[in-house]
Amino acid sequence: MTVAVYLPLEEKTRWWVDQLSELLPGRNVWPLDAVTDPEAVRYAVVWRPRTGDIARFPNLRAVVSIGAGIDHVLADEELPSGIPIIRTTGRDLTQRMREYVALHVLRHHRDMPRQLRAQAEKDWHAIVVPVAPSRTVGVMGLGNLGAAAAKTLAGLGFATRGWSRSGRDIPGVETFAGADGLDDFLAGCEILVNLLPLTGETHGILDESLFGRLAPGACIVNCARGPHVVDDDLLSALRSGQVKQATLDVFHQEPLPVDHPFWSHPAITVTPHVASQIDPGTGARLIAENIKIFDTTGTCEDLADAARGY
Repeated sequence: MTVAVYLPLEEKTRWWVDQLSELLPGRNVWPLDAVTDPEAVRYAVVWRPRTGDIARFPNLRAVVSIGAGIDHVLADEELPSGIPIIRTTGRDLTQRMREYVALHVLRHHRDMPRQLRAQAEKDWHAIVVPVAPSRTVGVMGLGNLGAAAAKTLAGLGFATRGWSRSGRDIPGVETFAGADGLDDFLAGCEILVNLLPLTGETHGILDESLFGRLAPGACIVNCARGPHVVDDDLLSALRSGQVKQATLDVFHQEPLPVDHPFWSHPAITVTPHVASQIDPGTGARLIAENIKIFDTTGTCEDLADAARGY
């Protein structure tokens, strides 16, 4: 049995091959492009596979996403229908996202970008902000990562809201569901965190219309997927003041092109897709464990619902 591995960077592919070879004894682990017997491949472990990569393997049992999202797999227009897709999740990834969301919500809450500008100007300027219970923070997407982020923010004392496609109860969080609940969720929201899965319904959801329904001067934290944001609408909202600041970890094109206006915008913080960056050692162990379980049972807890897109 062969496991094929693909990441856009060759050196990263080689690292994953080496790690998984140690954790999957008795199985052949190869870079996808080095596979000489496509019929022997049972699992494809991938991040952003190219169109047609997965279809090369007629006896594939499952695709394994190196990450919690599967949109990069579904983007393959030649992806065989019905092929199971296994996500990679775990406590480390959830903890990293909790840290990232808490860090940047607190940065916006305490207006640290303005404080840093004051420091650069040698201006002894005390910025007074409301206490957390007086600040309304909303989390879009209440899956594993979103629910954990919302709980963390509620634990910090924020007036925390959550919105998802279907209803979910989270202690300390006011929850809303579906299209009917979106307006009430957005109304008065001062800091918005996006952790939605990327689907046809959520593509471009962070647009002019949505920004206009937030509290004036709201802040945005996007750590889900770049295509959730309509870039020009965000820049327009920043110019008008409807959005005050934004932290962006994900983008339509990655790496973010050097000439993109986000890099130099004074109200935007850019981070290079690190909010919940998978820890290499932990990630390899999670993937190896899921392959072993799926190989034995035909299923696992991290099996995605491809029809829903997550």
